[in-house]
Amino acid sequence: MSEIITVRNLFKIFGDNPKKALQALKEGKSKDEILREHKQIVGVRDINFSVQEGEIFVLMGLSGSGKSTLQRLINRLHEPTSGEIVINGTDVVKLNQNDLREFRRKNFCGMVFQNFAILPHRNVLGNVEFGLELQGVEKEERQEKARKIIKLVGLEGNEDNYPSQLSGGMQQRVGLARGLAVDADILLMDEAFSALDPLIRRQMQDELLELQARMKKTILFVTHDLDEAFRLGDRIAIMKDGLIVQVGTAEEIISRPADEYVRTFVEDMDRSAVLTARTIMLPVKERAFTGDGPRTILRKIRRYGLSGILVTDSKRHLKGYILAKELADYIDRNKQVEDLKMDQSLVRDAAYVDRDMPLNEVINVYQEADYGPIAVVDSDQRLEGVIVRGAIIAALSEGYEIQPNDQPDPQKEE
Repeated sequence: MSEIITVRNLFKIFGDNPKKALQALKEGKSKDEILREHKQIVGVRDINFSVQEGEIFVLMGLSGSGKSTLQRLINRLHEPTSGEIVINGTDVVKLNQNDLREFRRKNFCGMVFQNFAILPHRNVLGNVEFGLELQGVEKEERQEKARKIIKLVGLEGNEDNYPSQLSGGMQQRVGLARGLAVDADILLMDEAFSALDPLIRRQMQDELLELQARMKKTILFVTHDLDEAFRLGDRIAIMKDGLIVQVGTAEEIISRPADEYVRTFVEDMDRSAVLTARTIMLPVKERAFTGDGPRTILRKIRRYGLSGILVTDSKRHLKGYILAKELADYIDRNKQVEDLKMDQSLVRDAAYVDRDMPLNEVINVYQEADYGPIAVVDSDQRLEGVIVRGAIIAALSEGYEIQPNDQPDPQKEE
């Protein structure tokens, strides 16, 4: 996956003497000192991050943190004081106004705002095709494209309705459809769902995720809501006082907060809804292979003091689980047989979860399992790790942090 947006050393200072304030910032003055001494407002300062093609990257922070300012800098609705904004290989800071307009037309799907910003005198079709109209697309072609997007966002049959005839959620869909209709690379969304009631907001989040699964847009999404950020974002940048405090996945942020501010910010989150099986799984120290004989498997079990062992083929595809006691009894009953073959009835079904399953669902699987650890598999049923009771308890603890290089033996289950 390639980088589509790269921001380097970006500053934005509002006022009549931003250069002087910028120098003061670089000398170590705080945002409040700049305002008090120079009467300049620091919007963002020393911002560095990148956005991968096809990901939802969320800018998250409280009011005044600089998140909306930063988004508006990306397409130069605000002029940067200094720094670089490289999009698809072009530093947009260096573009003149004519080149900038052309660049926006080709690279941005436009912006979806909190207040919907749809035109009250145009019907749904007219609103959705508006961006294409500005691009000079012929009427027949733009209406055909608009109708396809209207269907995609679930508004089919409302083409002739006006905004006053639509619910809040439907109006938001119109704004989203208008952004998608121009079919550019990047979609900018600023508090897009904040004005909606909780139920409709949740539905719109679901629809955005479903659309993203099909369309693979690069989305820069601004929100002040931590639940929304964690639900939508492939990665999240948490901002405070014009600075990015931490960038990471929801799991990384809740498991390894960068500082006390982030730790306080996320302390009330439901960890079990954010962490996944992949986050808390432990490495598999030993496994049996489908071609192993019973005595070979028992030696592996005893080497690590296990109560049982997972079975895979040579390509790590999960095949089952063998209990140590049942295997030992089988061998003891057949101790006179030199070339003892494995009794396949000893290979039980293994409890397993997908690596991206949320922890709250993993807990349900664990509670229903009768024996052994929970295997963690990828989409091809290849074994990636295991989850034991201790790992679940630790993950639900407030001070839990991921320690990938310091993990206990995963299969010494009590």
